[in-house]
Amino acid sequence: MPDTDRGQLRDRLAVVLREAGDIALTSLKKPIKHWTKSGDSPVSEADIAVNDFLVARLPSLMPEAGWLSEETEDDLARTSSGAVWVVDPIDGTRAYIAGRADWSISVALVEYERPAVAALYAPVTNEMFLAQRGGGATLNGRRLQVSPGDTLNGARCAGPQSYLKRLTQLNPRILGQPKINSLALRIAKVAEGEFDAAFASRNSHDWDLAAADLLVHEAGGALTDFTGQALRYNQPEPTHGALVAAGYARHGALIEMLRDRRSEFA
Repeated sequence: MPDTDRGQLRDRLAVVLREAGDIALTSLKKPIKHWTKSGDSPVSEADIAVNDFLVARLPSLMPEAGWLSEETEDDLARTSSGAVWVVDPIDGTRAYIAGRADWSISVALVEYERPAVAALYAPVTNEMFLAQRGGGATLNGRRLQVSPGDTLNGARCAGPQSYLKRLTQLNPRILGQPKINSLALRIAKVAEGEFDAAFASRNSHDWDLAAADLLVHEAGGALTDFTGQALRYNQPEPTHGALVAAGYARHGALIEMLRDRRSEFA
């Protein structure tokens, strides 16, 4: 897809996500019906409503793209498509149900295993993160840049508490940050420069990661596994191992620190 087309798609995607955010916010005005699905994962009426809205709207932006969403039964026909929508209608459902602000709507268009266009919207705080491959990343129109430097002393790191505990044992000067329930939003805060690094535990999914991956990349950073390998999306099994996101220099320092300790972050 040409860069100009990606830019137009990014802007149209932002409009759709704001409408999706309005649906989710409206649902908060009444008691939230929710239940538990397989894997002890919560789901709410709003997850389904936003997913249904995106199912209806996104194909009009790119009809030939496949579909992968947390709230839609997976159709492996998507793996034969050169482009696929990767969707998390509400990332951070526990936060949504609890009335917190740290949830988001995450959508990426993946082309040939890597994200090409991304939109991540946090409706409560009205934060719209956008990115296109080769075109940079923005937050509400402001260009994003990861925090500079390679030092781990004083580095603001976000992630699972077990990971933060182990990291501070390895380097007591690392500063653990408060939990952000939305994994996509947690990683986006690295692109914003609010966090110096963010971690994800094993078994995160494409829909948690694809949009945030492009945001970090376009802001001058990387999201990889603990060996430094970039993620491949739209695989038959859309799950990943333990991950780390940071600016390139600091990311390299983290990978070096973790090189012989990957088993300690199970």
